[in-house]
Amino acid sequence: MAETITVEPIDEAHTVDGQEGPRLWWRIMDTRIGIVPVPVFVAIVAMIAVYVMKGEVPADLTTNILILGAGGFACAEIGKHIPFLRKVGAAAILATFVPSLLVYLGAIPKPLKESISTFTEQSNFLYLFIGSIIVGSILGMDRKMLIGGFVKILVPILLGSIAAAVVGCLVGTALGLGFKHTAFMVVVPVLGGGVGEGAIPLSIGYAALSGGVQGDLLAEILPAVMFGSLAAILLAGGLNLLGKRKPHLTGEGQLQPGEHDVHLTGDEAPRFMPDLQTIGAAVILAMTFYLAGALVQKLTGFPGPVTMLFLAVIFKLGRLITPKLEQGAYRNYQFFAGIVTYPLLFAIGVAKTPWEKLMSAFNLPEIITILATVTTLVATGFVTGRFVNIYPIEAGIVAACRASQGGTGDVAILSASNRMMMMPFAQVATRIGGALTVTLALALVAKFGI
Repeated sequence: MAETITVEPIDEAHTVDGQEGPRLWWRIMDTRIGIVPVPVFVAIVAMIAVYVMKGEVPADLTTNILILGAGGFACAEIGKHIPFLRKVGAAAILATFVPSLLVYLGAIPKPLKESISTFTEQSNFLYLFIGSIIVGSILGMDRKMLIGGFVKILVPILLGSIAAAVVGCLVGTALGLGFKHTAFMVVVPVLGGGVGEGAIPLSIGYAALSGGVQGDLLAEILPAVMFGSLAAILLAGGLNLLGKRKPHLTGEGQLQPGEHDVHLTGDEAPRFMPDLQTIGAAVILAMTFYLAGALVQKLTGFPGPVTMLFLAVIFKLGRLITPKLEQGAYRNYQFFAGIVTYPLLFAIGVAKTPWEKLMSAFNLPEIITILATVTTLVATGFVTGRFVNIYPIEAGIVAACRASQGGTGDVAILSASNRMMMMPFAQVATRIGGALTVTLALALVAKFGI
């Protein structure tokens, strides 16, 4: 993650043309909001304000690098300075939900919102990020333990899902929501894999099977998706804090005990330090895997990110990637995890997180039901992880991704818990778990009604 606001010392011996440099100005330039120097931040805000007054903000890459960088890191820095909450992922939460609130309040002008939304939708920014994170983190895993990790993590995911569904349905029914409403309109949306892969297919299926209006059904189930994801982010941040206090419960992002066989970190890492060409080759490799996944999804409907994940695993296990290229992929992962996360979350908040949908979940019975569902999911993952030799905190965080808002929610959950290297496992939980949940739910609705 990016550093907080810091002032880096200026080398006293540094001179320009034989004269001592402007040290005060250098100190100002080295004072940063995240990675953005304060004078540059002020200049960005001023220039974007002029564009807004002109009525049109460019939606291109260059402009949005500045907008999202300034906005994302500003929100994150505020989160990093909130007492206690900064320890449970406030930076990621604020980077996601503050822009959503600002859009709702009209504080982000329409031309600026349209620029961010257009860029986010048309650039496929999210999947550039997810592709780099998945490929880099998989190629950085221990080869001997890679398959074992994927097999083992299915246990807390499966048991957590079952326990969460049972507890959620019981709590909602006890609070007067009714069993069918609780199951199909609250619990299933929470576990459905997000918006695009969960809520939308559910609403289409529900409408076809019940004769209802798809738009109305989507509006009814979206709040559960949004609030469930928020609850998962908070719980994941809490697990990260628990890991700081009880280190024996966590591998700090490593799923199970073991060593890296490619030495991506530690004393031997410099042997594989990649040059710029190798890092560039790793970016091309990651995007090739992504495009292959997108093509498979177009032809078969199978989730593209999961295909991308499988390809990375095959290449890793088959030793089809050199250690140097693996290190290049890992460095690419580090760049995206450390520099791109908060700008991406800001974009998600503006373009994909409607504040009014989140707020419409705020009636007490539904809030309690969602919290019971997500808490049971995470707690069961935490407890069962021990029985398959997975660190409990990592197991709980991956289980939390079952309640995420799709790929965007996975990014927020893993960012809040500082576990971005676990994106491959998060994608298994979200994509495959969500698809199975939606399929089972529609089959039950077809048989028993809604």
